[in-house]
Amino acid sequence: MCGIVGYIGNKSVDSVLLVGLERLEYRGYDSAGIATINDGELAVCKRKGKLKILNDCLKEAGLGGNVGIGHTRWATHGEPSENNAHPHTDCKKEIAVVHNGIIENYQALKERLIAKGHIFESETDTEVIPHLIEEYLGEGLEDAVRKTILELKGSYAICVISEKEPDKIIVAKAGSPIIVGLGEKENFIASDVTAVLPHTKNVIILNDGELAVVTQNDVTVTNQKGVILKKEIENISMKAESLDKGDYKFFMLKEIYEQPKLIKTILNQRIKNGNSIIFEDMNLSNNYLAKVKRIIIQACGTSWHAALVAKYWLEKYAHIHTEVDVSSEFRYRNPIAEGDTLMLAISQSGETADTLAGIREGKSKFIKVLSIVNVTKSTIARESDGIIPIMAGPEIGVASTKAYTTQLVALYLFALYLGKLNYSIPEEEIISKLDGLKKIPEILNSVLKNQDTILKCADEYYTRKNFIFLGRGINFPNALEGALKLKEISYIHSTGHPAGEFKHGPIALINETTPVVCLTPKDELYSKMASNIEEVNARKGSIISIATQGDTKIAGISKHVIFVPECQQDISPIVTVLPLQLLAYHIAAKLGYDVDKPRNLAKSVTVE
Repeated sequence: MCGIVGYIGNKSVDSVLLVGLERLEYRGYDSAGIATINDGELAVCKRKGKLKILNDCLKEAGLGGNVGIGHTRWATHGEPSENNAHPHTDCKKEIAVVHNGIIENYQALKERLIAKGHIFESETDTEVIPHLIEEYLGEGLEDAVRKTILELKGSYAICVISEKEPDKIIVAKAGSPIIVGLGEKENFIASDVTAVLPHTKNVIILNDGELAVVTQNDVTVTNQKGVILKKEIENISMKAESLDKGDYKFFMLKEIYEQPKLIKTILNQRIKNGNSIIFEDMNLSNNYLAKVKRIIIQACGTSWHAALVAKYWLEKYAHIHTEVDVSSEFRYRNPIAEGDTLMLAISQSGETADTLAGIREGKSKFIKVLSIVNVTKSTIARESDGIIPIMAGPEIGVASTKAYTTQLVALYLFALYLGKLNYSIPEEEIISKLDGLKKIPEILNSVLKNQDTILKCADEYYTRKNFIFLGRGINFPNALEGALKLKEISYIHSTGHPAGEFKHGPIALINETTPVVCLTPKDELYSKMASNIEEVNARKGSIISIATQGDTKIAGISKHVIFVPECQQDISPIVTVLPLQLLAYHIAAKLGYDVDKPRNLAKSVTVE
């Protein structure tokens, strides 16, 4: 992985591809490259490092032409290097390939090709693809690619060009996302719609097992047997200007500040007539949902933390037994499926490979799947029985912020919705809960306006090597989320724990150099959290508490207190996470890091 672009048309291809790759930078990468065909000759330029280095290479090389492919790479097989960067070529340098995914049987294929005399220049799994195509090229490029993909095991989205047939790009998909953007006398290819938005909003989304022949004026999609398929043209509603930072230094900060307005907009769309919760895209009948007795939630990363919070809500308000799994582990435990089981799959991108694999495992057991997604045209959305869009808009910062809080809002509303359907929660309580939820945007605005303590904490602790985050009950997942945010963008080792487990190991790490962030809103576990704070103080740790406004008790036993306005207890995670996001951001910014593009991380993890 990580980003693919392609272009065929009348424009100078190198500039189109470079701009497309720039729009995919947020996905993360360690090297990049471009291949073009000009006057019948294939030319390749690739470099380790940032796109600026590649741009210098392009200016020097003078690549031209009207057809080409480009790639940003996160290393999976082989270290970051110029040789390992994409595009990869065949022995004769007539074919170029870019690839997202993992070819699981590449070693056997490579050994076979070497035995036939092929010479490899990289350590990557991808390089077997152009050499396989070379083997079959006498039958034409399309058929050569078709025969090649039949030999590949694993996941891939590939783009192929050849100087033998310079008027086309061949695209194929199995497990990794790829789309074709449709223009006037020009067409575009990308692994993410953000790369084509400046040019077109009309796209064809390829499904697994499909192959597309893209020319300047036409797109023909077939299955692996060569049967032509009729594909629907999708219109992307996302606006190109939503991908602009505006006056903010980083997308992450912009997205943190967007949360109050976003949540207000979502609530206005989701709540009608005071107490009616609306899910237009859910596509699952109320009759079916009312009979659900068991829910399995599977997700990764920040989405998994949202799932852990949702478990509390679903069991409390809907009285439904709920299990939460990390997607990468879910399908290996042979989960028991029954007819009254519903799966919730949570993914911001809708392309998370492990979550998608979990969905397919669930569907193989005849479990209905409802996905909580941000990208409604994504693979996960299309393979689910129904979806709940979180409506967060494009999230460019790799460290998720607004997607997390909007996931929480969607999941809270869904828990109340189910509780109403199965008569587990009285109508008047739903009205009260929704009234409390409507106050959240103003509460979040208040936190954003009062960051003095957060900035002081960042100044005091940004050089520390270890942080510990503690929470209980419904705020325990936010301890995990706070730790994840800090380690993602500041590279400071940080761990989140249930505060009740503190004495079972983590307490051994406490000394005078250890900041401990404690989530202590006024709830039924408040006194127990206060006891945990005292335990840290006894060992000379530095307490940073997230506490309810005016809480003098917590202020008296903490070195720093970040106050948040009072809200209904059960929705406190939507509030308490905001100071954690800001703390992580300010520490990373003070350390001078690129907050939007943390090292080694990809925005959308499309390989298992």
